Amino acid sequence: MKTTFNLKVFIPSFIFMVIIGILGMIVPKKMKATLDIAQAFTFNHFSWFYILAVSLFLAFLIALVCSRLGDIRLGADDEDPEYPFFSWLAMLFAAGMGVGLMYFGVAEPLMHYASPITEDNIDKNAMLYTFFHWGIHPWAIYGIMALALAFFGYRYRLPLSLRSTFYPLFKEKINGTVGNVIDGFGLLATVFGIVTTLGFSAIQLNSGLHSLGIVDEVGFYPQMLIIIVVTSVAILSAISGVGKGVRRLSELNLLLALSLLLFILFYGPTVKLLGSFVENVGYYLSHVTEMSFKTFSYDTEHQAWFTGWTVLYWTWWASWAPFVGLFIARISRGRTIREFVIGVLIAPTVFSLLWFTIFGNSGLWVNEVNNGALSAFTSTPEILLFKFLGHFPFYQVSSIVALIILSMFFITSADSGIIVLNNIASGGSSRPSPRWQSILWGILLITMAIALLRTDGLGAVQAVTLIVALPFMVIMVGMCVSLIRGLRSDARYFDKKLNAASVFWSGDRWKQHLNQILHQTQASDMDNFFKKTVRPAFESLRQELVNKHQLQVIINEFTEPEMAMELVIEKGQWRNFLYGVKVQSSKVHDALADEDALPKLDKTEVHEPFTYFGDGRIGYDVQYMNKEELIADILKQYQRYLNLMHTEELALMMQAPIDGEISN
Repeated sequence: MKTTFNLKVFIPSFIFMVIIGILGMIVPKKMKATLDIAQAFTFNHFSWFYILAVSLFLAFLIALVCSRLGDIRLGADDEDPEYPFFSWLAMLFAAGMGVGLMYFGVAEPLMHYASPITEDNIDKNAMLYTFFHWGIHPWAIYGIMALALAFFGYRYRLPLSLRSTFYPLFKEKINGTVGNVIDGFGLLATVFGIVTTLGFSAIQLNSGLHSLGIVDEVGFYPQMLIIIVVTSVAILSAISGVGKGVRRLSELNLLLALSLLLFILFYGPTVKLLGSFVENVGYYLSHVTEMSFKTFSYDTEHQAWFTGWTVLYWTWWASWAPFVGLFIARISRGRTIREFVIGVLIAPTVFSLLWFTIFGNSGLWVNEVNNGALSAFTSTPEILLFKFLGHFPFYQVSSIVALIILSMFFITSADSGIIVLNNIASGGSSRPSPRWQSILWGILLITMAIALLRTDGLGAVQAVTLIVALPFMVIMVGMCVSLIRGLRSDARYFDKKLNAASVFWSGDRWKQHLNQILHQTQASDMDNFFKKTVRPAFESLRQELVNKHQLQVIINEFTEPEMAMELVIEKGQWRNFLYGVKVQSSKVHDALADEDALPKLDKTEVHEPFTYFGDGRIGYDVQYMNKEELIADILKQYQRYLNLMHTEELALMMQAPIDGEISN
């Protein structure tokens, strides 16, 4: 059967998922007990790691923005962005948060409001914790993944796959077992992240349909039916080639979501909401650093809240990282890293914070003016959005719009998820996947969602996500190490300038120059270079400067710690002009010595003559210069020195130190 799957990735992952699905169906109670034990172990031993890792991701991205590595472009140096800036920002809004915004927009602030975690400034702290969970940190996780995929895909021209992001660490080994393990954990994390989203969507759709009287009950069987119907639509979308139509529907869905947002803003306490947004953002910014590293080690009373909210969120975002990261990477070609990071971190975060202010603060306001009418439903958060809409005019219309938005987010999440799963399981292959693969993934998602809902509702789904996300979070930390190595290598590569001697080259001596650049220079070559080039050049120039121009010139020679020679023109109260040449040795990379397609290297070191100057500037290699060319290079440096001496504002740099010239 025709397939694009890498079977060494697909088969082990598929077997694991099938086992989880079967156990959830056949022995749900034992499955629940096992998941509870595994979840408790993960909470007790690794909560600190999740918090530290996500905070490091954010710090890493901010450091890139502030460094010169932020100038690197995700593509060729002269490549323009594929999408206009504002179109790119608009697409970022739609990534990664759709179902969650609908499910938690009203529910989460009210749930924190009713929790002991917000004992003081209840409303304000309820919004603070919501902002923390939906603010910049999720986008830091997505940003790391997207940046690594885009950088190695567009800069190194590797496939857009998880294994490609580890190329600097493992080189060609990414095509073997190491790459298979990375892709395998990424596949599992993505499956359970999508299944979590399907679970939230099905439960909330069931509640919305029930509140409108369309279905009779809220429970497992209607939720199972919703998952089957909606995911089947997603499968048909994935295999029918109507992706453009789905994108148009997604854009329409985003407009509907914005319309619902504006409806709540204008029919709710508008001035209060706008003021709350400003204060919420300020309060969030003033507390975000402390909260980023808070593990409740000194507040054990609230550790259950911490693990049940923050840690679970961080694992959910990590499980969605390949999904959202691949989408962001595909739309970000041509942007600089600085522009990419600022856009990914800031634009979607602002939108999320605005959404939660309008829905969350409105929910708190409705609850307050109606004597706790919404607090009574915090144990069933899936119904809160529809109970909330019931306190606004046009309830039937707004509820139907909310159901349409949820359904479309559901379909597009499943549709896009199937595409991403095909990509990961195929190692980033550019070949089109056969239809049966998309059908298989759809059936698997349906089975996993139903099995885990049967086991323990969303609790089981979240537990498996938490457990699978742990090794994947470790992989993401390694991805940061690989990314920084790749970025530094890129910067050094493109900063490397032509050899200074090449400016003197012409076609007259091209064969001699070719022999020189293919020769592995050793210590004996340096003895010969100093004897035939450096010393004669220095002596000839010294004679001319002393005999004809009456300058004081000395030549210094050294053999320790390395061979070196200096030409010094003394200038009295001014800093002396110094032009030196010294031998530098460097190791030959092992890969070069073993590469048959490159000039054969039989030594582990090469020795090269580099210049140095009295003002401490970085020198350059002069091994390809002859005597006359070296004299010309000295004169260029001396002409620069004289120009600087005649510039009044540079006098401080040109004056000699009080204790005389500093020796090299």
